[in-house]
Amino acid sequence: MSAADQTRRPWQLAGAGALAVGACAMCCAGPILAVLGGLSIASVVAALWIPALAVVAVMALLAVVWVHRKRRRTTCDAPTGPVDVGMPTRVDTF
Repeated sequence: MSAADQTRRPWQLAGAGALAVGACAMCCAGPILAVLGGLSIASVVAALWIPALAVVAVMALLAVVWVHRKRRRTTCDAPTGPVDVGMPTRVDTF
């Protein structure tokens, strides 16, 4: 390696790192802004109309109760007695 290549190499690595950081920021900017925007809108609504916070809290509580009851209903019932699973048999294919 020549002296010019050795002095240029750290700057090339820094440029590649900056390019990678920029690409990552561009890729993740949309979801991050969407989450922050949703939180901002919820905060503005709650600040302007305080009962909205109570409505959101009640809706969240109802959703939790609904999901909990739905899970409890969909659990399978275990049989109380012995279960006959049958004896596996060998099937001749030739």
